[in-house]
Amino acid sequence: MEKRDYYEVLGLSRGASDADIKRAYRQMAMQYHPDRNPGNKEAEDKFKECAEAYEVLADAEKRKVYDAYGHAGLSGQGFSGFSDVNDIFSSFGSIFEDFFGFSSPGGQGGKKRPRKGADLRYDLVLEFEEAAFGVEKQVEYDREISCGTCKGERAEPGGKRTCTSCGGSGQIRRNQGFFAVASACPTCQGEGEMVTTPCKACKGRGRVKESKKVSVKIPPGVDQGVRLRVGAEGQGGAYGGPAGDLYVFLQVKDSPHFERDGSDLIYGAHISMVQAALGCKLNVPTLGDNKIEVDVQPGTQHGQRLTVTGEGIPRLRGVGRGDLIVELAVEIPTKLSKEQREILMKFAEVSGEKVTSGNGFFSKLFGE
Repeated sequence: MEKRDYYEVLGLSRGASDADIKRAYRQMAMQYHPDRNPGNKEAEDKFKECAEAYEVLADAEKRKVYDAYGHAGLSGQGFSGFSDVNDIFSSFGSIFEDFFGFSSPGGQGGKKRPRKGADLRYDLVLEFEEAAFGVEKQVEYDREISCGTCKGERAEPGGKRTCTSCGGSGQIRRNQGFFAVASACPTCQGEGEMVTTPCKACKGRGRVKESKKVSVKIPPGVDQGVRLRVGAEGQGGAYGGPAGDLYVFLQVKDSPHFERDGSDLIYGAHISMVQAALGCKLNVPTLGDNKIEVDVQPGTQHGQRLTVTGEGIPRLRGVGRGDLIVELAVEIPTKLSKEQREILMKFAEVSGEKVTSGNGFFSKLFGE
């Protein structure tokens, strides 16, 4: 079935604020929550649909991709929505307690619910041509994963007891209307158990630091500020939950030759006024340390641009490459020899042009 527009799902305009998105989602989630609609498949589908819409529109980066490329853009980044209601509660963590004031179905609250690990950020600096042509880079960073000795339980074998405050449920609960309103047990922090003998390997933290190396493929045509997602390479999850993602933010060094304008390259070339008037051939650099020859036509003016098709940056989300644009700067000499001065004076005479002589312009150029 084709997915509906996320703004339409939540009844919002595309300019909706974060507060509007939260408000709309809260209303729909309360209306279609499984506790309020037991056994209602249609309500469950609506609950999943509005949760998926909120997941995208409440995340600034996902919303930006969706606004630009729609559902196809999100699919290209690996986002596929939620498989079932339990997946929603697992992904959102404690949002239904903090944001809505009620717990997930089944009354298990936060006790050992699988939780996805936090995302990590890595800033990667690229050379200009690495960004243009693409490259594969090894990145090294530290992350935390579940302790291999205690499997994240934080205790030595047999080193836990049931929390007496919540009876092992992990929550202090009370009924209110359709919902079971709950809050995490303050004694055990929602775990339902108390550690009596901490794990020696992780000192009772349940997590240990790990040095990680990941190979990241940089596609051709990336630019400053592009963010790449490497799935499941972030912080380790808790209680069997999936790891978070690693987001690689790209920084691109300046080129000594070119300025970049999207997929086009701009190269500034200097020519003399004689070359501009009579025309010439120029050797200009291209990506990859090659050179090509371009024709400067007679009568070229200062600031005129020449376009070399297909010698720019590979298009990140398209076919082919941009163009190389040669921007010409006509240089006027600041000093003239006597012979040069005489030639120019003759040129002015033939052209019928009035020029300053003696102590004027040419005198200054000549250094008199």
